[in-house]
Amino acid sequence: MYWKETLRQMDDIGIGSLIIVALISVFMGAVAAVQFAYQLDGTLVPRYYIGYIVRDLAIIESAPTITCLVLAGKVGSNMAAELGGMRQKEHIDAMEIMGVNTAAYLILPKIIAALVVIPLLVTISAYVAIVGGWLAVVPNGAMSADEYERGLRAFFVPRNVEMMYIKSVVFAFILTTVSCFQGYFVKGGSIELGKASTNAVVYSNILILTADYLVALLLMG
Repeated sequence: MYWKETLRQMDDIGIGSLIIVALISVFMGAVAAVQFAYQLDGTLVPRYYIGYIVRDLAIIESAPTITCLVLAGKVGSNMAAELGGMRQKEHIDAMEIMGVNTAAYLILPKIIAALVVIPLLVTISAYVAIVGGWLAVVPNGAMSADEYERGLRAFFVPRNVEMMYIKSVVFAFILTTVSCFQGYFVKGGSIELGKASTNAVVYSNILILTADYLVALLLMG
């Protein structure tokens, strides 16, 4: 039962969010490349630095943070609404009467699924953002493919990838626990359920951004 529910949540969070994450990531990378190409134009900074900047921006910040902010809106509100609906229709109460540990059955698979799948989504996001940067500056002649690839290989620090995965795990835990808490303990009718879904997204985003700052301080200090 738990295994099936965990797999269902992994499919819902991972496959269900793949397209939106890829779309956002490709444009994040493209915008970063175009803007840095514009800012570095006419300066003494080599053009291949654009690839280096896009790579590090994607790995350190945009892939884990922006991806998880988007997932807090898509996945978090969905979790809060699902659990809140079950609470209002007394499904959770009925399961508890039958002796089911509702917190373990309804919440734990969501947390496990998120901790496994969201780092994978963040990895895809970083890769797609780098490809998006290439698509933005190479085909239009702003820089050559060799220059962009040289930038991607320059000054690579493996610790940045570790930081990306640490952030993604922390953010995944935040967005699932906050959303599940809001839905599981909802009281009242449909208005309260709507508020719970909104609160799940707002609180998750605030905590993710706070955690982003704190993790950066700890790992870069």
